[in-house]
Amino acid sequence: MTTTETSAPLDQRLLSLLVCPVTKGPLRYDREASELISERAGLAFAVRDGIPIMLPEEARKL
Repeated sequence: MTTTETSAPLDQRLLSLLVCPVTKGPLRYDREASELISERAGLAFAVRDGIPIMLPEEARKL
């Protein structure tokens, strides 16, 4: 992927509302990697410029 990912802070209110689009389970924010992690699905969703990319086909497998 050629898009540069940045570590813009993720709004905590937004984080509290988001769930994994695959399992509907909780997500953990990894600030260093700028990703939302779904342990149940084994996927990491990128956060670019503070915007979570919640498409399963764009997620990185853990």
